[in-house]
Amino acid sequence: MFKGLYRQAVLAMIALLSIGAQAAEVEIDQSNPYTLVEQVANKTFARFEQDKQLIADNPDHLKVIVAEELMPYIDYKYASYKVLGQYLRDTSKDQRNRFVEAFKGYLISTYAQAFTEYTDQKVEYGKAQDFSGEKFANVYVQVVEQGRPPIKLQFKARRLKDGSWKAFDLVAEGVSLLSSKQSEITNLVRQQGIESVIDMLNERTEKHIDVQATKK
Repeated sequence: MFKGLYRQAVLAMIALLSIGAQAAEVEIDQSNPYTLVEQVANKTFARFEQDKQLIADNPDHLKVIVAEELMPYIDYKYASYKVLGQYLRDTSKDQRNRFVEAFKGYLISTYAQAFTEYTDQKVEYGKAQDFSGEKFANVYVQVVEQGRPPIKLQFKARRLKDGSWKAFDLVAEGVSLLSSKQSEITNLVRQQGIESVIDMLNERTEKHIDVQATKK
């Protein structure tokens, strides 16, 4: 169930990149979580268009684009700590640092693979809410694809100490991907230990992007 939901939600996030490439040179406004989501989407999609031939020659170039255009605005360290949950306190500083990097790489690889499935979904944004004084904000999005029910999404973002915002979770049809991944990771940590989980994430990160996988 989780794998299907995760794939669906990632594809829905990819749909955000269909908004257009006109904002490629716009400086990302991290002071506003609502404009952050839209601007990052536009900028990433513009990079896809720019590097289309590089991607065709080497699909792994998608990882480069995700790392450079998307990940700077994802609070992967916070997400990593949330995923470890109660086991965070049982890890050493070195293990935490390596887990964060492994989880970051895993996210890059996961999103890069999902980007090969982009088609032509349409996106409708919910109305921005007053976030002044708030530490967390929810950006509501609805993805509309012909012949299918709309997918309702909720991007969760948090305000950092410097006042900037970063996204850290995606809720698809009421189910948090971060919470679902936490259940999977914590089970593996309990059964196999943190070192085994770090190795597993690194192995998944090293897998090449498979364009044909989306056609099977």
